[in-house]
Amino acid sequence: MSPRKVRLVANLLSGMPAEKAIIQLENMTKISAGPMLKLLRSAIANAKHNYEMKEEGLKITKIIVNDGPILRRWMPRAMGRATPIRKRSSHIEITLEGDAPEKKKNSAIEN
Repeated sequence: MSPRKVRLVANLLSGMPAEKAIIQLENMTKISAGPMLKLLRSAIANAKHNYEMKEEGLKITKIIVNDGPILRRWMPRAMGRATPIRKRSSHIEITLEGDAPEKKKNSAIEN
């Protein structure tokens, strides 16, 4: 999907709490909302599993949509000509912020 189409959805979600962003994406009619929803759920799962954060406190701080590789194809046209077709893709980077729990100190090592 072209980055321009994905940025339309990404700009709406920037600065939004993660729970509200999920609701927004589920009710959106843009085609790019599906992959963005999948990415957001993956980011939330990573935050919960890897950093032990709570889903309620997560907020989207930054979403970056960059160009990905472009597949170049050709379409035959009249009088033997060919017209280029560029099938664009995009790379999406999402950053979540929340309160991470402090790690417990092991008192057995300190004694």
